[in-house]
Amino acid sequence: MMRKLRNVMTAGILAAVMALGAVGCQSGGASSEDTSSEKSVTLSIAAAASLEKCYTEKLIPMFEKEHSNVKIEGTYDSSGKLQTQIEQGMDADVFMSAAAEQMDNLVDGDYISEDDVVDLLENKLVLIVPAENANKDITSFETATKAETIAVGDPESVPAGQYAQEAFSSLDMWDDVNSKASFGTNVTEVLNWVAKGSAECGVVYATDAAGTDDVKVVAEASQDVLKTPVIYPVASLKNSKNKEMADEFVKFLQTDEALDVFKSYGFTVNE
Repeated sequence: MMRKLRNVMTAGILAAVMALGAVGCQSGGASSEDTSSEKSVTLSIAAAASLEKCYTEKLIPMFEKEHSNVKIEGTYDSSGKLQTQIEQGMDADVFMSAAAEQMDNLVDGDYISEDDVVDLLENKLVLIVPAENANKDITSFETATKAETIAVGDPESVPAGQYAQEAFSSLDMWDDVNSKASFGTNVTEVLNWVAKGSAECGVVYATDAAGTDDVKVVAEASQDVLKTPVIYPVASLKNSKNKEMADEFVKFLQTDEALDVFKSYGFTVNE
């Protein structure tokens, strides 16, 4: 009798457990799916300083709107500095530089797969002067040395500075420019020096100059002066903790909607 009762009780308990399990599987499966799809992700973007405005003002809000579970944190500086920080262990998911060199260095160092690199944008190198009280003798790259002070990105780490050095070297002017130069740690710093009048002229990207009324563009570096195109490559990092979402962000940057944003800030799509 006891054995029979125990068996009945056991069967009843098993039936109850199985019923609960079935309900749990149904609700649990949906819950698990929901949790997976809504899992909070923080993407860390390391991008050239010249990209900060279009990222923070337009592109990041656009991506976050389409991916409500994603939060993007950006670090904006010279591409050389960002390369060094990544090599030293910076927790970055996506890198976008203002020159191929820094991207190539990270590919060579096995931080980025070459197959993941997209040469996305092109920019132009320009010579700027303050919008007010500008030295009227400065009208071209050839006349830049008429300034007492010239703001240039540090060629050791700032792509804009490397391009500037190439341009002035092709004009056989680099030594003269170097003797008057103040070297900025990134292109934004160079822009601000000229905007505030602490430098009589400076070399930045066209997109930087277009973002403020405090400077005026007096010349654009021609292909004869600057033979190296100003290319902006982008890629996800191999060791990204959020590789799938990082790849998704890089794909997003290649959409027509994102490219239209880049164009509105003065970039050209690299064909």
